[in-house]
Amino acid sequence: MSAASASPPDRQPVWFLALFALAAAGGAVAYVPLLTVLLPQRIADLQGGEDVAALAQVSFLGAVMASIANIGVGMLSDRARVRRPFVIAGLILSNALLLAVGTATSVAQIVVLVMVWQVALNLMLAPLMAWAGDCFPDEQKGVLGGALALSPALGALAGSLVTWDGLVAPPARLALVAVLVSALVLPAVLLGKGRVRPALVAPVPAPPPSAPRAERVVLRMWAARLLVQVAEGGMFAFLLYWLRSIAPGYPENGAANIFSLVLVGAVPLSLLLGRWSDRHSRPLVPLVAAALACACGMLVMAAAMTLAWAIAGYVLFGLAAAVFLALHSGQTLRVLPAPQHRGRDLGVFNLTNTVPGMVMPGLTVMLVPQFGYGALFVLFAGLAFASAALLAESLRRS
Repeated sequence: MSAASASPPDRQPVWFLALFALAAAGGAVAYVPLLTVLLPQRIADLQGGEDVAALAQVSFLGAVMASIANIGVGMLSDRARVRRPFVIAGLILSNALLLAVGTATSVAQIVVLVMVWQVALNLMLAPLMAWAGDCFPDEQKGVLGGALALSPALGALAGSLVTWDGLVAPPARLALVAVLVSALVLPAVLLGKGRVRPALVAPVPAPPPSAPRAERVVLRMWAARLLVQVAEGGMFAFLLYWLRSIAPGYPENGAANIFSLVLVGAVPLSLLLGRWSDRHSRPLVPLVAAALACACGMLVMAAAMTLAWAIAGYVLFGLAAAVFLALHSGQTLRVLPAPQHRGRDLGVFNLTNTVPGMVMPGLTVMLVPQFGYGALFVLFAGLAFASAALLAESLRRS
């Protein structure tokens, strides 16, 4: 038994866990309001109306740049063996580019700015998540994942806040986003000096070929997240259209309120389940349960004939998906085999966040017109069941 396994790394104090959760949420505040509200409105202002093709182009190219940048920056921070300077540089650059989007005079400029902004944003985000692996021991990975549920909740709330009538003038909304992001990210980075645990960053030699391959566990975790992300991404994009197919005229703010309430409700539930998994040393059990709940929620949605059942099914699915994704983020840090490549490996995991956004619109367009939303939800339920099966296999072998 190694010294590291005989003497587990010190747990982090609650204040640092809270500050890190807020810093991670700052990343969501950086991109959710822009990509869901402010960017579409900016394109509409420049084009004199909604331009779906232009928005799709910006979203697709931005996702490609985010995927590449997250891996590349992760590798750079691994090689430099520091994270905080990258986070600060990314914060400064991404805020500057965010403000530049507001001054763009053409859609072509916006496309270029958003692509470069994605690089700067991931200069902040990739080292930030790798830093969590450097700081939090396995005994806290569950509650860390639970705390990460704050990210999508605050991202959604920030989207509502910056567009609140009368709060700030439309031209100042991007500046407000930059201020919010800075206020959330900087405390953890500035006060977190000395939080890295040496045992968590000590290089691990490659296992011999005859040893059990940890890569199989990592691959199952990666595939399980991808499957749930495909379903979650599809619902995020088409929730309003689906509700209106059941109840014509359903208001936009109704869908937005449901979405926000689900994300906020997932925060205490994720913390509770994450804490349970830490105390009982059962990191995968909540993930399996959440994936199964995702599938059940989708089946309820597929069968829903009334608005009440539709909303009930979505609430079950949305809560379960938010819990799954948050806890999975924490447990991913536990299974990655090589601390010296943590940033790079997290960049590969980040593909599960960006790839679904590239493929989901096309999949939905192919299925829904011919087979209806019910068929799409049955497919999503199957993906969630497959995710649960992959994780259950890892649980059985552990």
